[in-house]
Amino acid sequence: MKRSIITIAGISLLTLGLTGCVSGLQGSTYSRSEARQVQEVEFGTVLSTNPVVIEGKQSGVGQLPGAIIGGVAGSSVGEGKGQEIFTILGAVGGAVVGSMIEEQATRAQGLELTIKMDSGKTLSIVQEVDSVNAFSEGQRVRVLTQGALARVSPE
Repeated sequence: MKRSIITIAGISLLTLGLTGCVSGLQGSTYSRSEARQVQEVEFGTVLSTNPVVIEGKQSGVGQLPGAIIGGVAGSSVGEGKGQEIFTILGAVGGAVVGSMIEEQATRAQGLELTIKMDSGKTLSIVQEVDSVNAFSEGQRVRVLTQGALARVSPE
């Protein structure tokens, strides 16, 4: 029993550590591959903002620890065939719960920005923000584009 608790605690810490490694989608966050790459810069004015939720990831990172924890918990119920059934049910249920926890842990607050560019075109860009008040109507911004990717930052 003591070993099961230690195993569950270790896997839980591993899961939390891995979800902490998820990179953000904020305008000030760059991936390693984006560094030192040329980006086009255009300027514009924010027409409107709309708070959105950016879905979390379901990469499977949460499923394995969830299945292990659920399987260990299920194996402590009953004996014989009943114990085997509870172990399997616990593992499957744990995997589902682990996946849901991963999605919730990696979910982010976003903002849909509609921007009237100085060139005359209108863009809509969604990016992660710390606060839904990060941008406001009438604010001047710069839009950096690199291929199909774009980010917005204050001018």
